[in-house]
Amino acid sequence: MNKTVNNKAWFFVLPVVLLVAFNAIIPLMTVVNFSVQETFGDNVFTWAGVQWFEDVLHSERFHGALLRQIGFTATVLAIEIPLGLAIALTMPRKGPWVSVCLVLMSLPLLIPWNVVGSMWNIMALPDIGLLGKFLNGIGFEYNYTRQPVAAWFTIVLMDVWHWTSLVALLCYAGLVSIPDAYYQAAKVDGARSWAVFRYIQLPKLRHVLTIAVLLRFMDSFMIYTEAVVLTGGGPGSTTSFLSLDLVKTALGQFDLGPAAAMSIIYFLIVLVFSWLFYTLMMRNEET
Repeated sequence: MNKTVNNKAWFFVLPVVLLVAFNAIIPLMTVVNFSVQETFGDNVFTWAGVQWFEDVLHSERFHGALLRQIGFTATVLAIEIPLGLAIALTMPRKGPWVSVCLVLMSLPLLIPWNVVGSMWNIMALPDIGLLGKFLNGIGFEYNYTRQPVAAWFTIVLMDVWHWTSLVALLCYAGLVSIPDAYYQAAKVDGARSWAVFRYIQLPKLRHVLTIAVLLRFMDSFMIYTEAVVLTGGGPGSTTSFLSLDLVKTALGQFDLGPAAAMSIIYFLIVLVFSWLFYTLMMRNEET
């Protein structure tokens, strides 16, 4: 029996196709167009080929920004994933405190990025900020506007404060979804807390942890607003990550060709790293 094909269904898909084209494909093609041309203003363009890509890939400034970006992302992932998981394990699963904990954990996520940067900018001021005054009061010489280590400490602390809640809430949702039968069976067998975590909770959380790692990797690798408001990339260029360097090139220096090439390389780096993370974590699950 031959199936009838109803092409009218494509009309339901058409709005989605147009939305994706407007939001993703057209801007991407515009960036690709700028990345292979030299602009002289007044809509005068000349063909530059892959010159901008070669310049960016051989640029020490790009290498430095990339290393700082990888260092920052690796640091916050190493802190936020285990910390978020530990918080989720301690959160209650029944009773009136559940709502209180969920609201408290959601609060940092509800604050806009520029407000978070402003909050930590004020709080970390060495003379009048709570954090700065406290650290200087107990003997640490702390000034995040002048000391690279202090600037890194502050920006990592700010990101951990802002985004660990996301990991905790994701892990908490995963823990709640584990059926009680698993815990009852473990109790009958006399399993201790570590054994329950090792053989029941952690395996059941692998998908959730994969999502948490991917989300935090992509977001931390594209950090911009908080870093601009807090340190502006300084002192010097010690916290100038890829996104900040890209904006400086595009808007500060108005080098549209190199900025377009850099943005494509930036996009490919995020894409490749995300694919590697996902592949490795899924492979570990299969084995």
